[in-house]
Amino acid sequence: MFEVRTPSVAVEHARLLTFMRNVARTLTWVLSVCMTLLSHVLTSFTLQHSGDGGLYAELLQNRAFQQVTPNTTAALNAWSALNGAKLAVIADPTPVSKALPNSLQFTVPSGSSGAVGFTNAGFWGIKVDSAWTYKASFYYRFPASSSFSGTLTVGLRANNGGATLASATTTIHGTATTWTQVNLSFKPKSSASNLANSFFVSIDGAAAAGHTINFAMFSLFPPTFKDRPNGMRIDIAEALAEMGPAFFRFPGGNNLEGETFGTRWQWNATVGSLLDRPGRVGDWGYVNTDGLGLLEYLEFFEDVGMEPIMAVWSGYALGGTSEPESQLAPFIQQAKDQINFVIGDPATSAPAALRASLGHPEPFTLRFVEIGNEDFIGSAPSTYPYRWRDFFGNLSAEFPQIRFLATSNVGSPILSPAPPSYDVHVYQTPTWFYQNAFYYDSFQRDGTTYFEGEYAAISTNSSNLFGTPAQGRLLWPTVASSSGEAAFMTGLERNSDIVFAASYAPLLQHVNSTQWTPDLISFDAGSVIRSTSYYTQKLFATNVGDQYLASTLPTSGSTLHWSITRSSSSGETFIKVANAGSATASLTFDLSQFSTVAGTGTLQQLTGAQTASNTPAAPNTVTPKTSSITTGKSFTFNAPAFSVSVITVTTH
Repeated sequence: MFEVRTPSVAVEHARLLTFMRNVARTLTWVLSVCMTLLSHVLTSFTLQHSGDGGLYAELLQNRAFQQVTPNTTAALNAWSALNGAKLAVIADPTPVSKALPNSLQFTVPSGSSGAVGFTNAGFWGIKVDSAWTYKASFYYRFPASSSFSGTLTVGLRANNGGATLASATTTIHGTATTWTQVNLSFKPKSSASNLANSFFVSIDGAAAAGHTINFAMFSLFPPTFKDRPNGMRIDIAEALAEMGPAFFRFPGGNNLEGETFGTRWQWNATVGSLLDRPGRVGDWGYVNTDGLGLLEYLEFFEDVGMEPIMAVWSGYALGGTSEPESQLAPFIQQAKDQINFVIGDPATSAPAALRASLGHPEPFTLRFVEIGNEDFIGSAPSTYPYRWRDFFGNLSAEFPQIRFLATSNVGSPILSPAPPSYDVHVYQTPTWFYQNAFYYDSFQRDGTTYFEGEYAAISTNSSNLFGTPAQGRLLWPTVASSSGEAAFMTGLERNSDIVFAASYAPLLQHVNSTQWTPDLISFDAGSVIRSTSYYTQKLFATNVGDQYLASTLPTSGSTLHWSITRSSSSGETFIKVANAGSATASLTFDLSQFSTVAGTGTLQQLTGAQTASNTPAAPNTVTPKTSSITTGKSFTFNAPAFSVSVITVTTH
């Protein structure tokens, strides 16, 4: 046990203490037997191209012309003609698959010469790296048989000047009137200096003049995280893994619900061959390919060492429509099948047998399932009681080992049976977060647990949280917003007997396609920007023990908060201090009740100007600094204004 002396008067928190000494202006810390400390979670969204064009490593945008209207300009999004070629997206009379009815019709006009073809701009550019081997694939067919034989060149080119940066060739034949797949690879001789590069396909115009070729299901992949086929972008995946997350909440978010029943996320449309994934119109203004599907998510979780917190669709669409109770049965069955795909026995479950056929006969880990998403929005609360009752009743009977989470407001509406757990979301100001570090302290200890599934400081204007930047909305996390969040997080750690996990949201943002700010990680086609909140989350997630050292608490509503955990195996004690105020705060730690305390510890600290942010123009403005700190059985620590600090000291 140890003491912390601060300039403020300590507040007794008798519920947490098994022992307390009444020493003026002294906080006494006592070992708690809490062994299930707060887990840090990543949350999947599809807004801002966080999946397609982000974590999912596919480089081509609109690769399979999914969910577009044929013969429209919009259907050609990201595609452009090269040297006079004629392009159109058509409803192919003999499509490459039932799920992918459209193809790209490419015509070489009569009288053409030189290289004629088309390009794909990627997701606002393509990174060209000489260390990478790129894997390209596509399908082609000729609408009518002919004796034509020619060479296609496929590769990467600079947008400015058109220089070829990497390429490979293949021979195509006019007799190929059924779909033929082509697989190629190429490696650039040098890296491009910028992202203004495109994927291209070309053919000799003179030789191919007058011919039409249909193409479908293009793909271009760089190397992927852990070398997974159809896998994840390395730099983004590594940034996520560096945070030390325990869980990943998926598939969202609004991504789960869909604007309509028809555009909801359906697990069975996201597994198997890419040719069998129709994609769907997403909730944020663009089409989701669902190339990043259920199995890809689960394999990624294994690769990082995370567990899923998986959501199942529960009969409500964002457009405000709920399925009547009498019609829920097929959707409950779909949820059962989704869970069985993850954990079922291939010998007794068809979805599990499908999983095994796709290369993963062993079940994945699954301990938590959410029923729905944000069922406190719109008209969802009016129907959630029967939806919760029917989904929870059926799913918990079949999967008693799983803990199910409700997604309505806590206690409103009243749900029966009572939910074992709730997913709680809050977006607020930095001030709200440090003022509400005690948010969960008054919650009843009745067996209900909580997942802080989405939270972030998004604005400085409490009266207009979702307004414009001119009205206080943050474009990027700031040092002030992150320190406010950190203060709140100390309260989450303190209440880890009931708060089992927490997740900052949103997770990812493509800087060229933004629907929400601020975000934890921003990126473009070639780089990743870690925000101040990213570093705050990492500091908390990677510096935590298995024992919470409970205490009297800081003054409610103050700007200075702390939380202390300890590793029972190593003796490392982690002292987290969040100062969300504009002045330095001094604390004296008295650790004399430990037998031995190391004389030197490690200080990791994030601090800077109140409004400082990491941005694409200045991605490393604020980063944590690590240094040695003099510790011992008594030492003083000065927490800078607007700072998040972690002191690690070995105690026995």
